[in-house]
Amino acid sequence: MILATTDTLQGQNIKQYLGIVTSEVIYGSNMLRDFLAGLRDFWGGRTGSYERVFEKGQQSALEELQDRAQKLGANAVIGIQLKTDTINLDDSGVLMLITASGTAVRI
Repeated sequence: MILATTDTLQGQNIKQYLGIVTSEVIYGSNMLRDFLAGLRDFWGGRTGSYERVFEKGQQSALEELQDRAQKLGANAVIGIQLKTDTINLDDSGVLMLITASGTAVRI
C-alpha cells in the first residue's frame, strides 16, 4: 500500500477513486507525563514524553487509515493529512487527538 501526502503519484495512473478515508487516535493525559512536561516548561526544552506519544499516535492513525482503505479495495491513499488537537475535559484533564485523512485509490 502506498501512502502519500501528494494528490498524485509520480509514474502511476489512478484507475479508481474509492472515497475519503479517515482515522482517529485518542490518548488520555498522564499525571507523570504532565508533571515532567511542566518541569520542561519551567526550564525550557523539548518534552520527549509527549513527542513520543504523538509519534506513536501518528503511526497508529496511518496504520488505521491504511486498514480502512484496504477494506475499500484500495492499494494507495493520496492527499494524506495528519492533524493533532486536544479535547478539554472540564477540570479532569485533556485528551490528545490525532487524525489522519486521505483519498483511497486504486492504481
